[in-house]
This record gives sequence, structure tokens and C-alpha cells, in this order.
Amino acid sequence: MFNTLKLCFILFMFSWQNASAELPDFTDMVKTNGIAVVNISTTRKAKPSSTPYPQQMPEGMPPEMEELFKHFFRIPDGEYGPGDRQSLGSGFILSQDGYILTNHHVVKDADEITIKFSDRRELEAKLIGSDPRTDIALLKVTANNLPMVSIGNPENLQVGEWVLAIGSPFGFEQSVTAGIVSAKGRSLPSGNYVPFIQTDVAINPGNSGGPLFNMEGKVVGINSQIYSRTGGFMGLSFSIPIDVAMRVADQIKSHGKAEHGWLGVQIQDMTRELAETFGMKNPEGALVSKVVPSSPAEKAGLQIGDIITEFNGQSVPSSGDLPPMIGMTAVNSDATLKIIRQGNTKTINFKVGRSPEHPEQLAKSQEPETKPDNKFGIIVTDLTPEQRERLEIASGGVLVQQVGKGPAKDAGIQPGDVILRIQNQPIRSSNDFNQAMKKLTAEKSVAVLIQRNGNPGFLALKMP
Repeated sequence: MFNTLKLCFILFMFSWQNASAELPDFTDMVKTNGIAVVNISTTRKAKPSSTPYPQQMPEGMPPEMEELFKHFFRIPDGEYGPGDRQSLGSGFILSQDGYILTNHHVVKDADEITIKFSDRRELEAKLIGSDPRTDIALLKVTANNLPMVSIGNPENLQVGEWVLAIGSPFGFEQSVTAGIVSAKGRSLPSGNYVPFIQTDVAINPGNSGGPLFNMEGKVVGINSQIYSRTGGFMGLSFSIPIDVAMRVADQIKSHGKAEHGWLGVQIQDMTRELAETFGMKNPEGALVSKVVPSSPAEKAGLQIGDIITEFNGQSVPSSGDLPPMIGMTAVNSDATLKIIRQGNTKTINFKVGRSPEHPEQLAKSQEPETKPDNKFGIIVTDLTPEQRERLEIASGGVLVQQVGKGPAKDAGIQPGDVILRIQNQPIRSSNDFNQAMKKLTAEKSVAVLIQRNGNPGFLALKMP
């Protein structure tokens, strides 16, 4: 009996030691790289305000809670009253002569930027430039022989691999958290040019701009965003790949700003229903819902209804994969698209353009009153010249006046939408719309291109 218990104890200790040996040890990595991570505090001078908002932040409130405070009181930007605004973030040293990388939102609108180093020194920083589209900012302090990080290759990251973050959550400097890579190439609404790295590393307000390290102690990302319903960490953190950040930083350093490639289309995901209407077996690619006039896309002959499946030989599984590919491509470089147009595969060559500074914004449409009586369950009218000018629709299209029970309502069509195409056929007038209605077949899915609030998009309608 004693020998049996002894054997079990030995086996337990052996398995425990093996399990312990498999767990990562981050101590050396933190000692080596922690000295190159900095705390960033910013001050934004308050603007005079005549509005009845709180005159200053509540006593003792952490800087990271300012956004929640502003949201609660519905305070517009710059309307805090006489008190200055302060915020905290993180960053890391790129070079011994004082270049520091962080997030754009950490230093946005800051009048003063102070860098606090791990040895407690504090230096004023100059903003060299920032890029809101990728959320990258480059700072510079006057110093020499600073410790610096090593840059890694995020392409080599594997889902499930251990990663480490160092930063200043809620102002607690040099805080270390670890986790694994949850996914790569994530597309977020607020970052169309960035294929984010998703991790389960604990990231909180103040971590923004800090580095994400791989197990080799090299930076593979910049901690940028979290998904949260509470304002705190919920297991979903997103980091900007360091190759994207370095490309932007190099452009800022050389030219004072970043440039992004541009095709000039609006795209959307292919759903299962839309794939059926376009005769595709699987929903994949980016569906073109608008071609911007005078854009590289228009010059290359791209059309509404084209489905982009490849860019420069790279597969485009979904619409979210295309913007980072094009956005990170050099302006004026030659590029190739593979598309599906009305069931046929084509190759289109184009020259990458420069993304415009201010994306176009189109006006909302009005909500008319009539009664529906056709297969879609809607009533439409021709657009007046005034409506065309307000909606910036040069030609074609019909205005949805009312939506009743039927496939249109089920698909999400609303009063005020403008129908531009049905089954890839342009709708130029209400007569075109009525003719298109007569050709529709029962129990078939129909692709309808609409424009809403200035944004075009395809909807799949299932005919009863």
C-alpha cells in the first residue's frame, strides 16, 4: 500500500513538473523590454464655454473615465469649461534618439505631451504626425542612448500563440498581462485599413499605444482597442500589426503624414442569399455596390455588381479583407483585381490611387406616403431634380415612398431608400421598375441595389 501511494506521488510530481515546464515564463522578457515601454500623459487646454455643462471634472476622477463622464452629461468635444483635460496612455521607444510610437487617439488634440520613462524621468514630446485611419502616432523626445524595442513579424504569428502586453492601464505603469492570439486579420468598423490581431490579453483604458510582444520578445502589434459593454476588459482585445504601424510611421517620419492606397468603390459582404442571386455556390468576395466617379475603379472599368475575389493574387474571402490590402499598397503602383461579372471571371488592371482626405457624405432621403401594391410590396416614384441634388444622384433610381407587407419589408427596405438596380439591371425610372417587376420569378432570390443615407448596398429579396 505504501509503495503504491509512493508511486502515485512520484507520478503526480512528474506530471506537475512537466505541466509547469510547458507554461511560458515571461520574467526575462519583461526585464529586457519593460524599460523601452513608456507612459504617455497629455493635456488639452480647455476652451471657453457658455454652455451649462459641468465646469470641471469631479474631484479625484481618473483621467481614463473622462469619456464616460462626457458621454453621461452629453458634453461635446472641447466643452468642459475652464478645467484642462488630461488623459493617459502608453507607448514604446523605436530608436535610441527618441522616436516613440503610440496610438493616434492617445495624443489626439493634445496641447502638451509628457513621456514618463521606467527610470522615472519625464520629458516633453513633440508630435511628428499621426494617422487617424490606422490610429498611429509618432512622437519625438530630445534624448540619446534610450533603450528600444525589437520589431517582429506579425505574419509569423500563429493563432493560439502566447503574447504579452506591457502598458499603463488606469495609470498603473509597467503593468504586464499575457494571453494568446485569438484570431488574425480581424476587420473592425473603426479601422478599415487595419487587419487587427485579436487576443485575449487583458487590455484596459491606459493600455492604448503599448506594445504586444511575441515569445521572442519582439513587438508584433500595438494595443489599440477592446470590445466591451462595460468600458473594461471582456476578453476581446485588438492590436494593430506592427508592420502596418511601421509603414505608417516611416511615411510620417519622411513626409509628415501617411498616404493610403485607394480603389474608389463601396463594397459589402456576400451573404448566402446574395450569392444565390449572383449564381455563386459559396458566399465569398467583396460585392461592389458603388463606383466613385473619376476613381481608379471607374477608370479601370469596374462596375456595380462586380464581385472582387482576388487582389494582386491574394484571395479576398470577405469584404473586410480588401480595404487593408489596398490601403497598405503604395500609391501609384500597378495592381490587379480578379472579379466575377455576371458569372464570368475577369482580370482588371488598375493604378492604385491616393485615398482622399475627406470621404464623401451624402444626404438623407425623405419618407413619403402612398400604398404598396406590387410583388415587392412597395410604391416608388421618380426622383425630382431637387431630390437628385440633395441625394447626389445624377441619373437613374426611384424613390421608395412606402413599404407594406412583402419581400421588400422582410429584406429591410425602408421608405426613403432609392432603388438603383434590380438583378443587375439599372432602374432609371418608375416605368423601368414596373417592367422589372413583371419579369420576376416566384421563389427566386432577387438582388436589389439601394442607396440609403448616401450609402449604396445590395439586399437579397426572396420572392414568394
